[in-house]
Amino acid sequence: MTEPIAVTPSLSEQEQVRHDKRARLLADGVAPYPIQVPRTHSAAAVHAAWGHLAAGEETTEVVSVAGRVVFIRNTGKLCFATVQDGFTQADSGVRLQVMLSLAEVGEDLLDAWKADVDLGDFVSVTGRVISSRRGELSVLATGWQLASKALRPLPTLHKELGEETRVRQRYADLVARPEARDMVRTRALVTRSIRESLHADGYLEVETPVLQLVHGGAAARPFRTHLNAFDIDMTLRIALELFLKRAMVGGADRVYELGRIFRNEGIDSSHSAEFTMLEAYQAWGDQKTIAAMTQRIIVDAADAALGTRQLQTPDGEIDLDGEWEWKPVYPTLSESVGEEITPDTDVAVLRRLAAAHGVEHDPAWPAQKLVMELFGELVEPNLLQPTFVCDYPPIAQPLARQHRSDPNLIEAWDLIVGGVERATGFSELIDPVIQRERLVAQSLKAAAGDLEAMQLDEDFLAALEFGAPPMGGMGLGLDRLMMLFTGAGIRETILFPLLKPHA
Repeated sequence: MTEPIAVTPSLSEQEQVRHDKRARLLADGVAPYPIQVPRTHSAAAVHAAWGHLAAGEETTEVVSVAGRVVFIRNTGKLCFATVQDGFTQADSGVRLQVMLSLAEVGEDLLDAWKADVDLGDFVSVTGRVISSRRGELSVLATGWQLASKALRPLPTLHKELGEETRVRQRYADLVARPEARDMVRTRALVTRSIRESLHADGYLEVETPVLQLVHGGAAARPFRTHLNAFDIDMTLRIALELFLKRAMVGGADRVYELGRIFRNEGIDSSHSAEFTMLEAYQAWGDQKTIAAMTQRIIVDAADAALGTRQLQTPDGEIDLDGEWEWKPVYPTLSESVGEEITPDTDVAVLRRLAAAHGVEHDPAWPAQKLVMELFGELVEPNLLQPTFVCDYPPIAQPLARQHRSDPNLIEAWDLIVGGVERATGFSELIDPVIQRERLVAQSLKAAAGDLEAMQLDEDFLAALEFGAPPMGGMGLGLDRLMMLFTGAGIRETILFPLLKPHA
């Protein structure tokens, strides 16, 4: 069968050498990409079974191992290589030495190894398990086979794998750096732990639409698209909230979803246009019960993924075992600026304070918006230990319930850890009349040009009019939690982050 004609981009010298080897192998009738090769043991299994061998000790046990060649040293009659397993839940990719000697494999196979195998290739090696004279567990080959020819060389860690290259070529990053593989494994452990914690607490995992007719559940600018089948405009979801609440109306007692969220806004070290959110809702709960649940799943995730509740950061140690304080917005802001701020404070005073503290602001902002901005700039960055910032002005969350003891506040909190918001939660607004008033106000803002304002969702309001139980709800950014646990930027925590294309 003849190969299809392909246009090959300009190749480096090393790439051309590898392409030439591939062509030669094909001409010689050797498959550079066979469907299957011998593999009886993983490298990890070999270590588990024979890791006890003393230096120089040999066995008669024959195994076939396969993996990527990450080190190679060819000498006259004896060649050494290191093959690396794929990474798994259990490890970051175990390595194993293979040895090819003239006496064991013969001249033809040894010469073919030297001629055909490059760093990055996948190979299968069959032979006896031994420990080298230096005490390194090895497979002394009696045969070998190419499993996959790599046409690009492995990157040089210190020269080629800067942050930009790492995130653009994550496949190369995963091959070269155990830290990259550990990040994937840690994220998997965190995700699994969250699900297990919620399952143990009686939560039901559900899935809700990604394509939506009306965007809502958060203040964010959506991505817009068009559904050809119905010839209607739609958006990608900016939150999970409104459909999860529909499930609560329908009788679900506790629900959650771990899903991708899309917001068409700034991208920086802590924001991504596409990210993963956990949202959970608890019937007969409120902001306090949902906060306790949030604390529990974060501590459980730290135990599962890190094995510690003490996190080391450049700003000091964060103790997840310590007290998670509650700090109300207005008294805490008052303490920060040195004068009393209340819901009745005049907007002119807040503008003066913003100017005095170098906080950028729009002169048209109302008092509540200025309070939010002042708090975010002056207080939040200094909250190292886990803190539930609470008693927000109503502008903060249009879907939160009015505070039971102060009509000027809402029952809502943001969880700040390490100076960054990690989660938010509140006593959910279930009064459909008040909810309509709030969403109408949001829709008027949207009509006036506010790109982040929510739209009026008549279907959601109709559901709420059926009646919903009192409930607490929360949202947690999984990527933000990974940033807390690993100290990495958001692009490093996402396996394949959205990137600006090269010019």
